[in-house]
Amino acid sequence: MLIALIRPVGSMTAEVVGTSLADVNAQLLAQREPGYVLASAPVRMLKGEAKMEATGTFWRVDGVEQIEAEDMAALEAKVPEGWRMLSVRRA
Repeated sequence: MLIALIRPVGSMTAEVVGTSLADVNAQLLAQREPGYVLASAPVRMLKGEAKMEATGTFWRVDGVEQIEAEDMAALEAKVPEGWRMLSVRRA
């Protein structure tokens, strides 16, 4: 028997403009939805201004569930559309 942990796949982005890295980070975290984490936020300085712009990418990390099957092919077949298999272990 194999047991897998799965979770829904999800991502979102947010654009912010701030005057410091702390300001940009605070704005991005304020836009984060529950169950998501900030995965990346490249920052660009705005030409001719004392401001910076960032595009934050958030990934979904909640909703983990467990599925079971006798073999790997059956386990993979049980993963619903829009979900990702995180790990597999033998019971």
